[in-house]
Amino acid sequence: MALLCIRNGTVYDPINGVNGQSRDIWIEDGKIVPPPEPPRRPDRVYDASGYIVMPAGVDLHAHIAGPKVNVARKLRPEEKRHAVLPRTAVTRSGTLGSVPSTFATGYKYAALGYATVFDAAIPPLSARHAHEELHDTPIIDKGFYVLMGNNHFVLERIRDRNWALLRAFVAWLLDAAKGYAVKLVNPGGVEEWKQGGPTITDINQPIDYFEVTPAEIIQRMALTVQELGLPHPVHIHCNNLGIPGNATTTLATMRVLDGIRAHLTHIQFHSYGGSPDDPASIGSRVPELVSYVNEHTNLSIDVGQVLFGDTTSMTGDSPLGHYLHRVTGRKWFSGDVELESGCGIVPIRYRPRSLVHAVQWACGLEWFLLADDPWRVVLSTDHPNGGSFLAYPQLIKYLMSENARREALQRLPDRVRERTILHELDREYSLYEIAIITRAAPARIAGLEHKGHLGPGADADIVVYRRDDDYERMFSFPRWVFRKGELIVDDGEIRRDFCGDTLYVQPPTDPAAIEPIRQWFEEHYTVQFANYPVHPEYLGEHARSVRCRRPEQS
Repeated sequence: MALLCIRNGTVYDPINGVNGQSRDIWIEDGKIVPPPEPPRRPDRVYDASGYIVMPAGVDLHAHIAGPKVNVARKLRPEEKRHAVLPRTAVTRSGTLGSVPSTFATGYKYAALGYATVFDAAIPPLSARHAHEELHDTPIIDKGFYVLMGNNHFVLERIRDRNWALLRAFVAWLLDAAKGYAVKLVNPGGVEEWKQGGPTITDINQPIDYFEVTPAEIIQRMALTVQELGLPHPVHIHCNNLGIPGNATTTLATMRVLDGIRAHLTHIQFHSYGGSPDDPASIGSRVPELVSYVNEHTNLSIDVGQVLFGDTTSMTGDSPLGHYLHRVTGRKWFSGDVELESGCGIVPIRYRPRSLVHAVQWACGLEWFLLADDPWRVVLSTDHPNGGSFLAYPQLIKYLMSENARREALQRLPDRVRERTILHELDREYSLYEIAIITRAAPARIAGLEHKGHLGPGADADIVVYRRDDDYERMFSFPRWVFRKGELIVDDGEIRRDFCGDTLYVQPPTDPAAIEPIRQWFEEHYTVQFANYPVHPEYLGEHARSVRCRRPEQS
């Protein structure tokens, strides 16, 4: 394959400690390679003099495939009437809006300079469908997290304290779904709500019938993931999301995880003071929570930033979907996935004159600006829940410019200054820190050794930006985007369409555990055990298994 060189760019590559230095990037066979020995010369040179060069982005938490995403597309036809992506000589057509079609999702992520995206919540019963949609999502590499926090088999094994069988089941379920990581959504709380119980606010409250607590689910599943050596730690959507006063629940969750590696997702939605009986009482408790995260290096977070405008809330948290339907009065879909999970979908508009929405916007920015270690912070909007991934450049502008934040604050209710401390914060992110939270940190947290950096052996996923004092414009329109060493975006135009890889893990499974799992399965599920797993050939040729670390079984 041809030897390429991106020459004289100003490189930001935090994993390799490169902070704005002029470097040449060499590419061969889809990988970054060391400079060649003379007299070999590059077959093609891209002159990046005066340009900014970074690894391509990694989105650790989004919703781009699976049953709830498909339902959301159907629920929002009003978004699709005029938001159309036309077909070109290279690309397929698609629709946009807050929940773009599969083709549009891949093209738009690529055009922003992103190479890797994870869907954050797939029921294993729907894994086959999710893989079909991911196969239809072009250019980007992708994978998904498997919902387990309300799985009946998991709850029973935790109740019985059968840790060996729990560990075997988690490994088998990940392999059966061809998923990437373990996801907990409102652990225990979704099952409690599906059975007619109350919203879980106290993680030490037992779940009816199973008689296990969310705290036990969280701690044991985090330990199980650690013992299996999975590349990404347990990915936790805490109980009591979006409710004033829920910071108490979040802090209790953090304390349960003391000394255990875990990732807390869309943390902004879990950081509120106030009373659950009075939405208008909402306020920020971010300083208290971020202080705990700063002091406990076992924890990482993505923010789930709210950005103003119309979007769609979609979540595996059924009670949250019902709550949003009641407070907004908008149309609502709720789904029950047998023995595994639920989901809720509600259109939502974040309004700058709404005190609640303005506090949510400020809370997210407080997390970014108060966190000491950017290596444990990931940029996200919980696409599309807090806003579209297409708004990432706007969020970057707010992080890099205090003036931009202050101008935005002036358009918000005055009471935001009483409920948050955002107006006191003058920190501005550097390009190096932006490269960390959008590329290096998510790749490292996900355990992707071949992503998020420009060192030899990395995938040649590279984005080249024009220098621009308007940071939103700069990050919205890369000059060039390379995927696996090939130029796929040139000045905003998609030049090549291809299928990216599906990323999954294959943790070692215990053959002796298969029979008890099968027996339980045949007694409870409405599908046959043999029909449940996704076989490797179903993924096709574009599949990549990411290795697990050496298991640390207790």
